[in-house]
Amino acid sequence: MTIRAAFAADPFAHGGREFEGALRSPASAGSQIGERRGPRSDFQRDRDRIIHSMSFRRLKSKTQVFIAPDGDHYRTRLTHTIEVAQIGRVLARALGVDEDLTEALCLAHDLGHPPFGHAGEDALSEAMADFGGFCHNAQTLRTVMRLESPYPMHEGLNLTWDLLEGLAKHNGPITQPNWALAELDAAFPLDLATWPSIEAQIAAVADDIAYDNHDIDDGLRAGFLTLDELMELDFLANQWRSVEKRFPNAPQDRLLRELVRDQIGLMVNDVLEHTRGSTAGFESVAHIRSADRQLAGFSPEMAEQERKLKAFMYQKLYYHPEQVSAAGHAREVVAKLFAAYSQDPSTMPREWHDRLPEAEPRRSRMVADFIAGMSDRFAMQACAELYGDVPEGLINV
Repeated sequence: MTIRAAFAADPFAHGGREFEGALRSPASAGSQIGERRGPRSDFQRDRDRIIHSMSFRRLKSKTQVFIAPDGDHYRTRLTHTIEVAQIGRVLARALGVDEDLTEALCLAHDLGHPPFGHAGEDALSEAMADFGGFCHNAQTLRTVMRLESPYPMHEGLNLTWDLLEGLAKHNGPITQPNWALAELDAAFPLDLATWPSIEAQIAAVADDIAYDNHDIDDGLRAGFLTLDELMELDFLANQWRSVEKRFPNAPQDRLLRELVRDQIGLMVNDVLEHTRGSTAGFESVAHIRSADRQLAGFSPEMAEQERKLKAFMYQKLYYHPEQVSAAGHAREVVAKLFAAYSQDPSTMPREWHDRLPEAEPRRSRMVADFIAGMSDRFAMQACAELYGDVPEGLINV
């Protein structure tokens, strides 16, 4: 059994919720505010609220690498998210920090992604240039704090401060928040200028480990990457030789999947060793937040290899000519949707049209909220209904 680290986040001593006491209905006004319902901790409750949300379910049809792929075996934003959570839990358990908070952070980290991945984000950023821009990370906070509202007594999912803080700054302190994050921080201050908990830092590196390696798997499956190209990276070539030596008679497709598994294992073990060393002597979560550096992550040697892998993936996969072409068509779809809804809001569903503000910038921001929540499939369907068709070449696998 892993001993709980002194700097682990505490589900029984967290930073509270924006809407305290909101679990109580008027009929239960006599009960105590701190009364707990059932066996779950507050971080477990956070995790479950995320899993039960519509925003989480829509990730099943949002782009990870390939837009609305025809093949069932390609990753979507949802399967990627589940893989991140699995890696995050392994790291959290081995380091003795809170698994439930880590898992919740991993499960929620991409809820703000619009359809078509970063291509959709680029299109919304351009459309929103005069209204404060668009950022998927801030949109994640906006989604869980304002847009995803299943409860009768408050907006949002009313997640704990610790989870919201981790989502806001899992990549590090924020000194110049954009409008969405600044607005939310004003309502429920998230201490943006400090480092987040170890759990949030683990979620960030788990995301890197997942997509660095699983995108290789999808790129190989699609034929956008080849084994010969992978061998251009010395550390992958060394791993491949080790795999071949262990399984000399296995088919190549199985060896390639073993290569991906080995690489994930190397990265996970590196993060564990480096993080144990960097957190030695830290005695509380407050101590972690007051540190002047990232504490959970890769060793300098692995970080350098990971940078080379990312550069390789951008060159060979993310900026592959077919990917660039598909991304251009995706940006066109999002731009056309934004233009249509801005010019004629009656084309939006009534529940959105009836609430649309008259004044800018809130008017355009709500249009962006609606589009950001769409799946790839729904965005293409909406474009076809408004314009008669969608650009060809959106789907390339």
